[in-house]
Amino acid sequence: MSAVWNIRFDENGLVPVVAQDAVTGDVLTLAYANREAVEKTLDSGEAYYYSRSRDKLWRKGETSGNTQRVVEVRLDCDGDALLYRVDPAGPACHTGERTCFFTMLSGGAISGEATEGNAEVGFGEMVEHLADTIGERHREMPEDSYTAGLLGRGTERVAQKVGEEAVEVVISALRDDRLAEETADLIYHLLVLLEERGVGISEVAKVLHDRHR
Repeated sequence: MSAVWNIRFDENGLVPVVAQDAVTGDVLTLAYANREAVEKTLDSGEAYYYSRSRDKLWRKGETSGNTQRVVEVRLDCDGDALLYRVDPAGPACHTGERTCFFTMLSGGAISGEATEGNAEVGFGEMVEHLADTIGERHREMPEDSYTAGLLGRGTERVAQKVGEEAVEVVISALRDDRLAEETADLIYHLLVLLEERGVGISEVAKVLHDRHR
């Protein structure tokens, strides 16, 4: 019997679907699927959903190109919710954000940005945000942007900067001074180098995952 028959669809024939990055574990979006969407997902290995606003089946990325290759589909203990563990090719959110859950609720305030001095901001979240910003600068190449200027000078110069920043990290560690600041500079320039060479941070995350799982 098909696993689809074990799903408890609601009165509208739909089931909520949480899409999660299979490598980073980040929750990307919450959508809905009908029986046909689930069957197409299982058969094709691509994420299919059902749009309640448009009242139609849709394949993630069919217009934007931001597809989701489905690594695994899981059913929750009550049988009324699904988890798609996916390999995303681009942002999940229609706003261009990597995840739909980019708005932070903190202390009763709603903010799409991390508040100053907020210790709750995770390292991975900050790296993803910085990588997205660097990618945006690369696409737009504004004249007054340091990042764009660095990218415009090519691989050799960017790689040189990474080497210089790595030396600064070593010196800071030996002097026990400004290590966090110099490490941040190194990570930024590493992300610029990855962008310049067309290597996504998800590729790096996958290597780390495969080595340490």
